[in-house]
Amino acid sequence: MLTVNAYAAPSATEPLVKTTIQRRDLGPKDVLIEIAYAGICHSDIHTVRGDWGPITYPQVVGHEIVGHVTEVGSDVTKHRVGDRVGVGCMVNSCGECEQCLAGQEQYCLEGNIQTYNGVDPADGTITQGGYAQAVVVDEGFVLRVPESLDIEKVAPLLCAGITTYSPLRRWNAGPGTKVAVVGMGGLGHMAVKIAVALGADVTVLSQTTAKREDSLRYGATAHYATNDAATFDELASTFDLIINTVSAKIDMGAYLGLLAVKGTLVNVGAPADPLEVPVFQLIMAGRSWAGSAIGGIAETQEMLDFCAEHGILPETELVSAEQINDAYERVLASDVRYRFVIDAKTFA
Repeated sequence: MLTVNAYAAPSATEPLVKTTIQRRDLGPKDVLIEIAYAGICHSDIHTVRGDWGPITYPQVVGHEIVGHVTEVGSDVTKHRVGDRVGVGCMVNSCGECEQCLAGQEQYCLEGNIQTYNGVDPADGTITQGGYAQAVVVDEGFVLRVPESLDIEKVAPLLCAGITTYSPLRRWNAGPGTKVAVVGMGGLGHMAVKIAVALGADVTVLSQTTAKREDSLRYGATAHYATNDAATFDELASTFDLIINTVSAKIDMGAYLGLLAVKGTLVNVGAPADPLEVPVFQLIMAGRSWAGSAIGGIAETQEMLDFCAEHGILPETELVSAEQINDAYERVLASDVRYRFVIDAKTFA
């Protein structure tokens, strides 16, 4: 087994600390990846702090991973040593259920195996994520990173990118559709860039107008402050699709009122507390409220290729491993535009 340096959460209340973890020996279908960069996702913070339920500690998080293949198993056909590759939020699934066979591994009926805090079917251990020097992953869950994408910035596409791309594609965002993005953060700024590239007319709904300049620079046609009650009157019954990226409780009735007849609001943000939905806001205009996870492996590769074609990358700030705990606090304070990426060389 390979021993690598990593940063782990010892408990829900302690800072992450430097440690070592073991990666399993390569099986016939496995790929060993030397990690170059790992994104910091708000989901990492929710997980290690127990917001989404109990986990096994110590836990290494990180599900936005990019690097290079350094070794492959005897039966690997999809990747070669030296390839630029990425790993997202899942590292395995049953491969046999209806959803897996349809390329929707994220909705595996047996439950997909998460990149961290899952149970690895290969050896029964708890999966440990990308805040580390290297990772071993089944080749079917390793993605090709196009050469035109800046490897220092690409990691957040493996979660924030696919989390927003998937619902935009599923609900047919494109020319002639009016899309609103709620929240202008790590997920939100990617939703704006991708929806614009798909041809939609995009409006940003953020708490204030502080990020209006960014919204317009990324291609949105308008930016409204949700702390202004007039916003909800002015935009009533406007949007065909709303992507809610906020991981906090919001007034669902107010936001559903922004949908046009038969419009859909999709939650990709995952608040720890339940949301209350006034059903008459749905019934009286034929509206829908939906949820969306990440995409399957094929769709995630499609997203990477789409981003390469359209020159889409997240806005990132590079940090060292020693800055992870400070970065967590800055994420919680919304003090980043718009994603932190860890330089994996600093795990050494």
